Amino acid sequence: MLGRPQGWRARVRFGVTSGANGRHRCLPAAPLTFIMLQWTQVSKGSSVFWGNATLGGRLSHILEDHNVTQVLPLEPPAVWAQQRDMVANYLSYFSGIVQVFSKERPLNYTQILHCRLGCCLFPNGTAHSFYEVSLNGTAFLTFHVPTATWELRWPRRDPVAAFAQRELMKYSETTHNLQHFLNTTCVDILRAQNPQTGKQRGRSHAPLVLGLILGVSAVVGMAVGIFLCTGGSC
Repeated sequence: MLGRPQGWRARVRFGVTSGANGRHRCLPAAPLTFIMLQWTQVSKGSSVFWGNATLGGRLSHILEDHNVTQVLPLEPPAVWAQQRDMVANYLSYFSGIVQVFSKERPLNYTQILHCRLGCCLFPNGTAHSFYEVSLNGTAFLTFHVPTATWELRWPRRDPVAAFAQRELMKYSETTHNLQHFLNTTCVDILRAQNPQTGKQRGRSHAPLVLGLILGVSAVVGMAVGIFLCTGGSC
């Protein structure tokens, strides 16, 4: 198993909610938030995943390798088991892709992809959604929710980011479906929370969201991985 960066377990358990570039600082002003964090580390043909989700400031899910734990009882066990298996299938598929391409073009250095996304609900009823991606600690891509477009944040003129952007713009799952999730589904999760009692007024969709987010993250990682492992020929 690959070694993880120092302090990874603390980040997974306690939920680091600061963005890669610090632009989205909605937590202090917004009493309700849903934040999802995921790291993907690829090195020498292997991949490792870790991350977490927080709902209303409370740790709701933990991702460690291919295992996802539901910390808050948001779904019945049978429903959660289905969503957990879906996430595991996404991650296994991504791992298989990495192994295949690494045999053709060995990747002898480590890449760490970090995805941060979610939404905030403010007291006046307005909401703010975001999706940020960093590569090796540097801002890489962001999703502009109002227009459902991916924007480059890579500071250098590098074809890797442009390739990943083009790949993400090809699919409805990573454009309009993602826009709907961030603008509607994510915000509905927050509005289903009753701030006065702390109880939910409706069924949570958090596990389904978890699978969707990890699936999108895998697409990002796949785009980057394919480009790097084929030497840019794609």
